[in-house]
Amino acid sequence: MIVTVTLNAAIDRTLTVPNFQLGHRHRASQGLTLAGGKGINVARALKRLDVPVVATGLAGGRTGTRIVEELTSEAILNDFVRIADESRTSTAVVDPTAATYTEINEWGPHVEPEELQMLLDKISYLARGADMVVFAGTLPRGVDDAFYAEAIRDLNRRHVPSVLDSEGPPLRLGVEAEVFLVTPNQREAEGLVGQELGDDEDYMMALDRIADMGARNVLITAETRSFGLFRAERKRRLFRADAPLVEPVSAVGSGDVLLAAFLAARVAEKPVEDSLKIGVAAGAASTLEVGAGRFEPREASRLQSSVNVRVLEPVAS
Repeated sequence: MIVTVTLNAAIDRTLTVPNFQLGHRHRASQGLTLAGGKGINVARALKRLDVPVVATGLAGGRTGTRIVEELTSEAILNDFVRIADESRTSTAVVDPTAATYTEINEWGPHVEPEELQMLLDKISYLARGADMVVFAGTLPRGVDDAFYAEAIRDLNRRHVPSVLDSEGPPLRLGVEAEVFLVTPNQREAEGLVGQELGDDEDYMMALDRIADMGARNVLITAETRSFGLFRAERKRRLFRADAPLVEPVSAVGSGDVLLAAFLAARVAEKPVEDSLKIGVAAGAASTLEVGAGRFEPREASRLQSSVNVRVLEPVAS
């Protein structure tokens, strides 16, 4: 079983509006409402892959009630801590004619210390039966930047692998807490290492530097390629995986699907190369439809043959 943790859960409303223009009146051709937040997106993708998953986190107010109801309607097992303040709502506009995506996110709820402690207790309980715990997304207002790091250290003491997908100080502190796997996108990785990433050598440098900061394994995702560093038998192996060419409808949440499919393959004890191929193909498949965490597994399987994975030679220090 995999547990996903989403502190800043949301109701995501996505509107498809062809030829969207600012300042004009439009009629949406399609609307989709889903429970959202990165951890929930990962849980949704794991559910599509028939991997046992429990989604937990914080949910408050009427919006929080709807988040839980939406998850239940999708048959995604969930166990959220109810909080007093209102969970957020996110609105997005997809323009398929221009291949653009405009997103407006509310601030997350204010969380009280006792509510956070209830969540930590919940994570501790759920982790007893988990193969790994995935922490994903931003932290709500009032939550200390070290929240993920403290939770990761607690899981390390109990030998439960943890995965982190976040940004800024919470990401850096989580890496320093020796997270089992960290999965930044290109922008988040650049923030960690303090420089822009361009060619393969830049990415290999970033992988090594993030691993030296404390992360046991590192997976950096970008639009057309991903780079990974994985430790085995006291050695570091570096990989590059090139995504297949597709005509994307919406790339939102594709990194969450990539992570979910990669973890599903690793839990099934598939080799790293195969797991990367499976993950990247699923991420590409998810760009073909609207809705974060949604994808067609058969399409992902079809795209696997178009994913190129190769081993990179480490940069000499």
